[in-house]
Amino acid sequence: MVLGMVHLSPLPGTPFHEEGSFARILDTAVRSARALYEGGADGCLIQTVDRVYTVDEESDPARTVAMGLITRAVAEATGERFHIGVQLMRNALKASLAVAKVAGGGYIRAGALVGQTLTAHGMVRADPLAVMDYRRRIGAEDVRIIAEVDSMHFRWPDGQKTTAEVARAAKAVGADAVSLCHPDEDTALGMIASVREAAPELPVILAGHTRHENAARLMAAADGAFVGTCLERDGWGGEVDRDRVAEYVDIVRRLER
Repeated sequence: MVLGMVHLSPLPGTPFHEEGSFARILDTAVRSARALYEGGADGCLIQTVDRVYTVDEESDPARTVAMGLITRAVAEATGERFHIGVQLMRNALKASLAVAKVAGGGYIRAGALVGQTLTAHGMVRADPLAVMDYRRRIGAEDVRIIAEVDSMHFRWPDGQKTTAEVARAAKAVGADAVSLCHPDEDTALGMIASVREAAPELPVILAGHTRHENAARLMAAADGAFVGTCLERDGWGGEVDRDRVAEYVDIVRRLER
């Protein structure tokens, strides 16, 4: 499963939002999602990007509304089988669930569903009980949760738990899949193997570091990947290029034949 990244410029309600830029942000997001859709990707992850984040489980109302409008526009511009994910960073999981449920998303990516992780903006602490309770209260059990367990976004402090242990804990509280990555290919493959052994039925999504050159090797071991930089014009954060998507998807589809 190829899930392309739709990176958003700072939205309203955040300190680095550029006044008057929302229409452009929305249009760019829709074009990127269409490029992914037309290039054959299975879905996208709409992700907020900013220079500073709260570590709490919250999202400014203006940002949440903006994300909902973008998600709805992407849903209307793509097909029913196109999987749309929502990630209000760093870890606004309840807001992400709400946007996905109301605006047409099918899953969220959880920066920290279990445990805690140290970030440049402070310690992010999970609250899985509150998340799962809210998921039930708004009737969003059909919105899947992909939990980060070992990546650039989440790492258990001081190596106190292995990747497999964190994955098992995430599954226990209700994660539908986990995501992980490492810049070293052999290390990433070892992480995937450890999760397969610990939780055989738990889907594993690569959280980054895939590109056209290594996609065949990594995707042969995983169930999918979040794919960003190698599909974007002008590098990370740029608009998605349809031809790059088609080339990446072709590599993955060959594995399935």
